[in-house]
Amino acid sequence: MPMLQPPIDAEAGAATNGGRRPTVVVAPASASPELSDRPRRRTFTARDKIRILAETDRAAETGGIGAILRREGVYSSSLAEWRKQRDAGAFGALAPAKRGPKAAEPNPLAAKLALAQRDNARLTLRLKRAEAIIELQKKVAELLGIPLAPNGDEP
Repeated sequence: MPMLQPPIDAEAGAATNGGRRPTVVVAPASASPELSDRPRRRTFTARDKIRILAETDRAAETGGIGAILRREGVYSSSLAEWRKQRDAGAFGALAPAKRGPKAAEPNPLAAKLALAQRDNARLTLRLKRAEAIIELQKKVAELLGIPLAPNGDEP
């Protein structure tokens, strides 16, 4: 809050301060110890939600719900949502949920599938190489005039 000074006579002030008016220096506002540097979203535990719901249910007949909501820092829309969850029997839903994208649970068969795919690719490559070698052996045998057995076995 600025500090007020009594009015100064213009002629007297001009004579004593060289014609300048005195300046008022405002003290820096001190930060409130109740406020944090960075605001954080308030979360309520399931126990707190159930306690607040029980208090508001008891105070519904006396009209004290507003005072409870102000004291706890809760909006009436939150209270209505908590009541819906409680009435649906979803006490687990009253627990505060972590915000943001949810991490997918790893599939226990994913590692086995990846291993099988790598093994399949390796064996397919070996099969192609073996078939190429067999074709080459057939051509060499044909050029040299060596008869091959009809079932592919050597004589």
